[in-house]
Amino acid sequence: MRILDLTAMELGKKIKAGEIGVEEATAAALAQIKAAEPKVHAFVTVDEEKAMVRARQVQEQISKGQLAGPLAGVPAAIKDNMCTKGMLTTCSSRMLSNFVPSYTSEAVRNLEKAGAVILGKTNMDEFAMGSTTETSAYGETKNPWNLEHVPGGSSGGSCAAVAVNECFYALGSDTGGSIRQPSSFCGVTGIKPTYGTVSRYGLIAYGSSLDQIGPIAKDVADCAAVLEAITSYDPKDSTSIRREDTDFTSALTEDVRGLRIGIPDDYFGEGLDSQVRETILAAVDVLREKGAVVEEFHLSLVEYAIPAYYVIASAEASSNLARFDGVKYGYRAQEYEGLHSMYKKSRSEGFGPEVKRRIMLGSFVLSSGYYDAYYLKALRTKALIKKAFDKAFETYDIIVAPASPATAPKLGQSLCDPIQMYLGDIYTISVNLAGLPGLTVPCGTDSNGLPIGMQLIGDCFQEKKLLQAGFAFEKSRCYKGPALAKELEQESGAVFQYTSVPQQNDSQ
Repeated sequence: MRILDLTAMELGKKIKAGEIGVEEATAAALAQIKAAEPKVHAFVTVDEEKAMVRARQVQEQISKGQLAGPLAGVPAAIKDNMCTKGMLTTCSSRMLSNFVPSYTSEAVRNLEKAGAVILGKTNMDEFAMGSTTETSAYGETKNPWNLEHVPGGSSGGSCAAVAVNECFYALGSDTGGSIRQPSSFCGVTGIKPTYGTVSRYGLIAYGSSLDQIGPIAKDVADCAAVLEAITSYDPKDSTSIRREDTDFTSALTEDVRGLRIGIPDDYFGEGLDSQVRETILAAVDVLREKGAVVEEFHLSLVEYAIPAYYVIASAEASSNLARFDGVKYGYRAQEYEGLHSMYKKSRSEGFGPEVKRRIMLGSFVLSSGYYDAYYLKALRTKALIKKAFDKAFETYDIIVAPASPATAPKLGQSLCDPIQMYLGDIYTISVNLAGLPGLTVPCGTDSNGLPIGMQLIGDCFQEKKLLQAGFAFEKSRCYKGPALAKELEQESGAVFQYTSVPQQNDSQ
């Protein structure tokens, strides 16, 4: 069997058993990156030398019994908006094209403590502003299932990298669906945890009240293991929550008997592609057959989610991005006259069109005379949306929804109409406004062979129910990645295989 076909948990077990070496697994991933990047462009930075050094160190720690976790030695990738000490971190923007952090984000530190081998940083929409990974200053990422289509965004690089076997799992960030939507487009699994579960320390902020880091992997079990590794209380993050129920892998059971599932009619009506609707409802039937109780209900306030989200997110972005002014770090214009001229030129040249659009919108809604009319009204709407979910979760354990109205659009199609791109977030942004957890699980493909993802939404701190339902559904199918992954492996001549080694009996 090929190393790259393994899930992160499967690889971790074989490394622990001595069947596969950490350096061998890392070399396999790096070979796939070399083969895939000219076509997919999922990475912004790959540090091959540092990855191999780290692989040797981790192997030594495993051999000495110092690392025994399920992810020890497994190669991973990190979205390019999480600071990593000594490694370029650009947010896929010209503004941070020369930024090398002096510290590492808490989520990445937790992964390193678990024995992860970091391969590099993945491409993304600039400052996480976009839904297609086309607004990156370093070029667009392409969907491994069809290179003429987008991988989704803003964590499109992480999702594409997992889908095409360039890494065994990756970290992404989710402000309005940026893990769940590209996971759907790329046919992988991604979870956005409850707000405050994973530290945001070291995550370059877009919308501080909405941002949350989460894992992207081939299956639910991998997501549960990675989430367990990165979850921690962090006093450096004022929004971090101390939780005791973080043994997420304990939820990996197929028993969903009596689980109450709600299907909001608001999410399955006009505007949803018929193939997406039919595929998700067929996936729900699988859970019903396993004993779950499924009902339709009316969620309400759905139509107000998009305007509320873009007002709040843009307002917070305009504040957060004010720090990028060309003074202490980042891009600085070459020619300017005086301090104010330097500010203007550095920001005009350093930021791309989508980032400028959101900064201007955010500055407008926070300005005198418009703050009450727009920003405060959006905050009140946010509170009402949370109440609507609270009421729904009095009856249901899980809400099922699409992750996107349709499958991945063609490259360039969304950028022609930014408003249409914003409307594509309709099924994901309410989860961020309410601070809820959400999980996307692949559930089929459309007539063009593009993946469709089912989104499972839970109440605050109920990730285990999502993982339980996702795992139960997943057992009814086999993970199938894009054909491109195996084609590239064959083309590169780097078909890394292993032979199972029988385990010695303890009595021998």
